[in-house]
Formats: sequence, structure tokens, C-alpha cells
Amino acid sequence: MSAPVPSASGRALALTVGEPAGIGPDIALAAWCARQARQVPPFYLIADPQFIARRAALLDCTVPLARVRPQEAAAAFADALPVVPLEAAITAEPGRPDASSAPAAIGAIVRAVADVMDGAALAVVTNPIAKAVLYRAGFADPGHTEYLARLAAERTGRRLRPVMMLWCAELAVVPVTIHIPLKEVPLRLSAELIVETATITARALAERFGIARPRLALAGLNPHAGEDGALGREDAEMIAPAVARLRAEGIDARGPLPADTLFHAVARATYDAVLCMYHDQALIPVKTLAFDRAVNVTLGLPFVRTSPDHGTAFDIAGTGKADPSSLIAALQLAARLAAPAASTSMPR
Repeated sequence: MSAPVPSASGRALALTVGEPAGIGPDIALAAWCARQARQVPPFYLIADPQFIARRAALLDCTVPLARVRPQEAAAAFADALPVVPLEAAITAEPGRPDASSAPAAIGAIVRAVADVMDGAALAVVTNPIAKAVLYRAGFADPGHTEYLARLAAERTGRRLRPVMMLWCAELAVVPVTIHIPLKEVPLRLSAELIVETATITARALAERFGIARPRLALAGLNPHAGEDGALGREDAEMIAPAVARLRAEGIDARGPLPADTLFHAVARATYDAVLCMYHDQALIPVKTLAFDRAVNVTLGLPFVRTSPDHGTAFDIAGTGKADPSSLIAALQLAARLAAPAASTSMPR
């Protein structure tokens, strides 16, 4: 069997527990168990160690746990799952969030961001959260990404604009608008928003993925990219001017392009990432190509953050049925993006 991927500078990845009643603990345990066979890079789990021990017992999973400080995690990883303890106990049962769920999920995120920004962790990898559970506890941000950006902004003192990318080896997509009703997409889109999103994407592809001159394709909003205005004016009035501005700024951008011919293999060879105008236009193709391997990457932060591209799966938590593949892909990608050599060796 192959050894785990070595960490950069002796640092491990900070993995949050996510929603404790979901599959986050299950797939964290499974990822550690697969560390040799699947070359999982060193990580530590931010959680209540007693809670993790109970979940491992429920799963009939023999995993030695090591309570560590972040700086000790990489050295401990080969022989035990490193756990950086949360201050409060977790009492949630599989599939049943309770009063300990939100404090654990939020506390783990806060600790992970602090660790990576203090230089103790290599990057942040987040397990899925349950937004409804957090909202009931008074969580004010729309979701994970916005909260991470706020925490980072508080530490840096500057405005940050996070951008969500869904990545797999075959395809990288960036939705310009995300969790909004479809009828609001044309109202929220603007040339300014498209240019800002594309600029952040191009910078991240160059700095994190090592692509010297990133090629961006911009999908049209309407069928056939508007068919010269016959199927809508948004493509000509918003997306085309945004592409012109991007090209004037030296970014290799093309569009608007018909979305129905943008994702087959020959088309994918012509770009490094696609900017899509709304959520499903981006997520349907990447989940079709790599449902169990896609990774959520947050661009625009001062550190690397990745996440599995799935939810909490309350219905299978604690059953042993959860597939850790997306989490393992997220861990592997985070290690590659955060490594010093990433700027010169990272493929799309």
C-alpha cells in the first residue's frame, strides 16, 4: 500500500466536524482508515474526542484517537486519528441534531480558520453543516462560505469576496449567482458581478492551480446564448460586455457561449473553468461527471478552503453507508493547492 501524502512544512489540514448528527464524523473516520490505500494527506479533526469515540464504536470502526495540538497532528497521523478538542461536549445522535449541534459546527469552523491564519494548519477542509440547525440557533450568515469570509475579513481587516468553485479532474465550474430563485437570476446578474467573479477566478487559477494564463468560458444565460436577442437580451447586454472588459484587462475570456454545447469532452479541452450564470447550470454538469468526486473550493480567501460536494445525509448517518470519496478528494485537493509547489505544478 502507498503511504499517505506528506504534509507541507509539517503541517496538517484542519478538518471541521460539520453537523455532528450528519455523516461528517463517519466520513472523517473512513478517510483516516483509507489514509494508506487512498493516499490521504495528514489532517486533524476538530471535534469532541468522546463523541468521535462513540461514533466509531457505533460504526464498529477501530480507530485510535490522539488528542493533539494542531502542530502535533502531522506526526501523529500515521498511527492515530488526531483530534483537536472542542471546548464543549457533543451529545447529538446520528440523524438527530440537538442543542450541541450548532455550537460544535460553529466552534469547529472558528478554530479551523484561526489555526490556518495563525500558521498552525495548512488549509481548512469543512464537513457539511445543516443550515436550518444553525439558523435556529441564531446563525446570521447565509452559509458556510459567507461565514468563512467574515471570519477571515475580521482577521485581515479587508473586504473579501468569496467565490464558489466546484472542481473535479474533468471540469471546474463557477456559478455567478448561487442560492437564489431562478426568477431572480436576471435581476441579480450584472456585468460588474460577472467581471468581479471572473477576475477572482482567474487570479485563483493562476495563484493556486498554477495555470499561467487561465482560459475562462462564460455560459450564456438564455438558450443558445440569446439567439441574437430573439431569446432574451441579457446575453448581449450583460455577458458580452463583461467578456469585453475582461479581455481588455488581459484575461482570456470567451462568451457568452450556449450552455448546451459547453460541457462535452471536446469543449472542455478548450477552457480551464466555466462561469455559469446560475446554480443548476453549473452544478448539474459537474455532478453528472463526478458525483462522488467533486470538491467545493472557495476562491477569494487568504487561505485554501475545500469541502465535500454533498450534504449532511441525516438518513444514513451512523450506518456505515456514507462514501468518503468526496471528502478524500477535498483533502487531497486542499493539500495540493496549499503546498508551496502548487503554483508551478498543479494541473486543472
